[in-house]
Amino acid sequence: MIQSRTHNCNQLRIENVGQEVTLCGFMENVREVGKNFAFMVLRDFYGTTQIVVETEEMMEIVKPLNTESTLQIKGVVRERSSKNPNMPTGDIEVVPSEIVVLGKCRYNELPFEVNRSKEADENVRLKYRYLDLRNPQVKDKIILRSNVVADLRRRMTEHDFMEITTPILTCSSPEGARDYLVPARNHPGKFYALPQAPQQFKQILMASGFDRYFQIAPCFRDEDARADRSPGEFYQLDMEMAFAGQEDVFAICEDVIPPVFEKYGLYQKASKAPFVRIPYKEALEKYGSDKPDLRVDLVVEDITDVLKGIEFEPLKDTAIKAIKSDGYKASRKVIEKMLEEVEVQAGSKAYWFRLDENGELVGGIAKFLQDKKEEVIKALDLHNGDFVGVCSNTKTSGVLRNKLGYASEGHFEKEQYKFCWIVDFPMYEIGEESGELEFCHNPFSMPQGGVEALKTMDPLEINAYQYDLVCNGVELSSGAVRNHDPEIMVEAFKIVGLGEEDVKSKFPAMYNAFCYGAPPHAGIAPGVDRMVMLLAGEESIREIIPFPMNKNAQDIMMGAPAEVEQKQLDEVHIQIVKED
Repeated sequence: MIQSRTHNCNQLRIENVGQEVTLCGFMENVREVGKNFAFMVLRDFYGTTQIVVETEEMMEIVKPLNTESTLQIKGVVRERSSKNPNMPTGDIEVVPSEIVVLGKCRYNELPFEVNRSKEADENVRLKYRYLDLRNPQVKDKIILRSNVVADLRRRMTEHDFMEITTPILTCSSPEGARDYLVPARNHPGKFYALPQAPQQFKQILMASGFDRYFQIAPCFRDEDARADRSPGEFYQLDMEMAFAGQEDVFAICEDVIPPVFEKYGLYQKASKAPFVRIPYKEALEKYGSDKPDLRVDLVVEDITDVLKGIEFEPLKDTAIKAIKSDGYKASRKVIEKMLEEVEVQAGSKAYWFRLDENGELVGGIAKFLQDKKEEVIKALDLHNGDFVGVCSNTKTSGVLRNKLGYASEGHFEKEQYKFCWIVDFPMYEIGEESGELEFCHNPFSMPQGGVEALKTMDPLEINAYQYDLVCNGVELSSGAVRNHDPEIMVEAFKIVGLGEEDVKSKFPAMYNAFCYGAPPHAGIAPGVDRMVMLLAGEESIREIIPFPMNKNAQDIMMGAPAEVEQKQLDEVHIQIVKED
C-alpha cells in the first residue's frame, strides 16, 4: 500500500491473523463495553474493519474523539471470537498498539448520520456533501460513474474514435436553451458563452479532415432543474463521424452502449442490435410520447370517431385517446389516486371505465357510454374484466399509458434496459411561445429530400434526418445527419426568416469551413449523467453527480452563485443595476 498504511479497511482476512498492520480511515462508530474496553469500526474508501481497544492507554486516545475523526491505527490482526458473515472483514479484528489522530472531527454532533445520509433533507446533504460522500451508498454511485466513463472511453477508442477536447470559452450559439455568459475583460461590452454543446466545433473537426471524434464533453445550459436534468452543467458522450450517415451512427451506439448497461446496470438484460425504430409521429400516436418506455406493452388507441357526440363535457368535441389493460384490478380508491397522479404529471385529467364480469360498462364515465356500448366494446376489443383509461390529449395519454402499464399484471417487464430509436422528426414546428415557424430539433440537421424539399414542400411536412436514443422512457440522446452543404443551410434558415447574411454572421466559422468542401457527417451525444442514473436505478440525477446543484441551481456547499467585489466588476466593465 501507499504512504502510511499497509492495508486498506476491506483487505484483511483470516490468513492475515498474527500480522502487524497499519490502517487509516474514519472512525465510523465506537461502542464502549467496559472501563478500558471498546469496539470501534474504522472505515475508509474500500470498506470497514473492526478495531478492539483493550488497554487504558488506547482508551484515553479514543474516548474524547468524535465520530468521523481520521485515524491511523497500528496493531496486530487476530481472529474474531464472534464472526460477522455480513462483513467482508468479519472474520478478523485488529488490536491496536498505536493510535494516531490524523484529523480530528471538532463537532460533537454531525448534520446527519453518515451511513443514513440519504434520509436527510437534500439541501442539508448538499451543504455537507463531503460528509454525504462518505456514505458507501452515495460513494458507490460516483465509483459507478467513473467506471462507466472509463468503459465508454475504451470502447470508443476501440472503434477508432479520437478523443479531442473543444473550447469552453466560445461564442453564443442557438442550442435551444439560455447561455451562461462570461464578460471579456480585454473587450469591453463583449462576452464569451459557455458551450451548450460542442456542436459547431465537432462539425468543424469533420470539415478539418478528422474522421472520428469523441469526448466526454461538459455542456452548460441555464435551464431549470428536473429529476432527469441537472441545472448548470452536464456531461455527454459527444461523437461525430465523417463520411457517415444515420445507419453508421446507429451501428456504433448499438455496439458501444448495451454492453455497458449489461455490465454495470441493475438489470443484466439490454436490447440487442438492431434497436426498434419508431417514426416520431407513430410514437406520439401509439405511445403518447416521443420517449416511450417499451417495457410496457400497452398502446394508445384513438376512439374519437367511436365516441363522437358523447355528452360528457370534458371529452366533447375533442380527440379521445384510450388505453386498455386486462391486468389492472385496482379498487376505485386506487384508480382515482392514479388518475390524480396522471393529472399532476400531465397537466390535464384522465378518466376511466371497466367492462365488468357480466359484460356491463361500469365505473368512472361508464354512464355516458351506455348508448355506445357495443361500438366501444368492438372498437377496443374488450373482454370481461378489462379496464380502460381515457383522456383527451397526447401527453396525458403517454403518462396514463405508463402509470397503467406499471401497475398492470403481465404488461410491464421491469428488469431490463429496452432501447429504441425515434426517427423522422419534423424539421420545423410552430413555437409554443412565439407562434412562429421554428426549427423543431436541431438547426444543423439535414432535411430529408435536401434542398428540393425545402423549396417545394410545406415546411411542417418536411422531416429531418434527426433521431433520439431512448431507454426505458428516458431520452438518452439526440443526434442527426448534419447539413454540410452551405446552399442547403441557407435555404433551411431562410424558412425561419434568416437570410444568407444572417447565417454568415451567426455561424461564420462553420459556414466558411463548409464552403471549402465539407464531407457528409453525422453524430450523436448520449448523456452520461442520464446513463448512470438509469444504471444506478436512481430517480434523481443529483444522486450520481459528485457535487450537484440544488433545484434552484445553487451550489449550497460552495455558496454559488455569489456576489463579487466591485473591483472584479470594474475589471470586466460590468455594472449591477438593482431592480426596484
